[in-house]
Amino acid sequence: MTSPSETTTPSTSATTSDVPAFGWSGYAERVNGRFAMVGFAAILLIEALSGDTFLHWAGLLP
Repeated sequence: MTSPSETTTPSTSATTSDVPAFGWSGYAERVNGRFAMVGFAAILLIEALSGDTFLHWAGLLP
């Protein structure tokens, strides 16, 4: 049993020392996720400003 004065810092999987690498790396997944979030936000903005759905705005639906 540990005393209240002893604290341990939890280990985290995300580090700031990730370097760009080819393939399935944490850095690539993080960048891909951020671009996906920006794209999704852009689609929501297009729908809000145009008043149409994205598929109709893009001409994919009549």
